[in-house]
Amino acid sequence: MSTRDLTVPVAAPAAPWRQRLGTMVPILVLAPSLAASFIYVFVFTLWTLYLSLSSSSLMPTYGFVGLDNYASLWVNRRWNIAYTNLFLFSGFYIVGSMAIGLLLAILIDQRVRGEAVWRTIFLYPLAVSFIVTGTVWSWLYNPVDGIQAFVRGLGWTDFSFALTANRNTAIYAVIITGIWQSSGFAMALFLAGLRSVDPDLIKAAQIDGASVSRTYRMVILPT
Repeated sequence: MSTRDLTVPVAAPAAPWRQRLGTMVPILVLAPSLAASFIYVFVFTLWTLYLSLSSSSLMPTYGFVGLDNYASLWVNRRWNIAYTNLFLFSGFYIVGSMAIGLLLAILIDQRVRGEAVWRTIFLYPLAVSFIVTGTVWSWLYNPVDGIQAFVRGLGWTDFSFALTANRNTAIYAVIITGIWQSSGFAMALFLAGLRSVDPDLIKAAQIDGASVSRTYRMVILPT
């Protein structure tokens, strides 16, 4: 009669309480932030969406009216002016900032003397707060003390630069101000891209007799 060695499995020792606590600490730390983010982002977004479908005005009333509020927007004159100005600002601001930023980046990419100084000057508007920018440009747009008064003082009495004095041109004053403040940032992004192009490609284009403009159009910018 043969005998077998019977081995009884031994249960793994329970994890010490400090190890369990170490596992729970990140969860406990992140839980309040995750809960707050969920409430203030998703819950309030859904609540705002429901309010937009209700008859609420100043205070919530929760009377469901469907899409009537959205339909009434398109017959509201102020709404039409608002989204028209939004499209104007978005189009001119984005295109203008990128175009001027690209031009400045190409100029600085020519290894001009005092490159660091020029980069600082072009990037300086980005460091100015929106309040300071708005205040300074409001002075410049002022027809009494701004650019218009200065140019007329030089003898050009018919010169006019009072964009903020006319409601039809005020949006263009905002666009010019925005482009002035953001072009430096676009320049920095474009300049970083231009400097990352393989120099051998540029040298090959120059050896082939390509002009500077053709080198940028056919080699550098596509890269």
